[in-house]
Amino acid sequence: MSTQNRKDDHLRICLQDDVQCAQISNGLDQYRLRHQCLPELDYRQVKLETAFLGKSLGAPLLISSMTGGTAQAQLVNQRLAEVAQAYGLAMGVGSGRVVVEQPELLPTFAVRSLAPDILLMANLGAVQLNYGCGYEHCSRLVESLEADALILHLNPLQECIQPEGNTDFRGILGKIARLAHRLPVPVVAKEVGNGISGIMAKHLIEAGVAAIDVAGAGGTSWAKVESQRAKQAHQYLLGQSFADWGIPTAECVLQVRAQNQSIPLIASGGIRNGLEVAKAIALGADVVGLAWPFLQAAMDSQTALVELAELLLAELRTALFCTGNATPGQMQRSQCWQKL
Repeated sequence: MSTQNRKDDHLRICLQDDVQCAQISNGLDQYRLRHQCLPELDYRQVKLETAFLGKSLGAPLLISSMTGGTAQAQLVNQRLAEVAQAYGLAMGVGSGRVVVEQPELLPTFAVRSLAPDILLMANLGAVQLNYGCGYEHCSRLVESLEADALILHLNPLQECIQPEGNTDFRGILGKIARLAHRLPVPVVAKEVGNGISGIMAKHLIEAGVAAIDVAGAGGTSWAKVESQRAKQAHQYLLGQSFADWGIPTAECVLQVRAQNQSIPLIASGGIRNGLEVAKAIALGADVVGLAWPFLQAAMDSQTALVELAELLLAELRTALFCTGNATPGQMQRSQCWQKL
């Protein structure tokens, strides 16, 4: 099966099938923000603006990497880019492997003309560094998308279950290090829904990555997604066995922050609303990524995307206000959370 056909499968399965984690949550339900009955703020004073990887954001939100490579994916990416530009959100595009293999599919990823001011991140599977993708491919992908950073996603479990999976992860950390020191843009290390532990974050930071996206467990299970594409019974059963595998997002954020207080940190993995965004920021994240809610809205309409963005911002602003914090940075420093 071609990479392009696999992209179609992924989009269809994520939208139509039950591929969410069932027995593990993102962990944020274990934490409560401390209510401040006298916030000593005017609600209008609450500001969501922040900076990340040298770019200004209208809010600490990332439209996480989702798709590309197909006509339907092109429409999704265009709609997402328009809402990102309108609200000053960061955006990652889907894995660019298909562009490396089929350069004619670049337009399905290329959104810079629609979002000239946003933090835009290209994306490639780190394991592809062992399968023919080198510095030139990564550099060309970044340049062709006019991206501000390159995400290298780490997905060993998905590759184990994917019928066409690439499972040779030997020497990847060293290759990430060499790439991070050569590329003219920051390299971001990201999981795909199974989490990055504190000790692994330490190794990645030492290798030179500029930011970590923990992408913890609790949201879309790519083991489930790939099990739905299984060609043989054992592949399906393998995916089901590992459907709830991983480190919850909240735990990842706390572990990474315990290792490093200053690394730019993205919390993603099962984030569904602005209150969860606020909790992730309170635990130590600088920016919070959402994928599935944005994908659902994008498949509906541009109006649905705008309504989602407005709700997320209102929820986040209200959480800041009701904890007595005027900015996301202040919330991050205020220790306004407690474990249940």
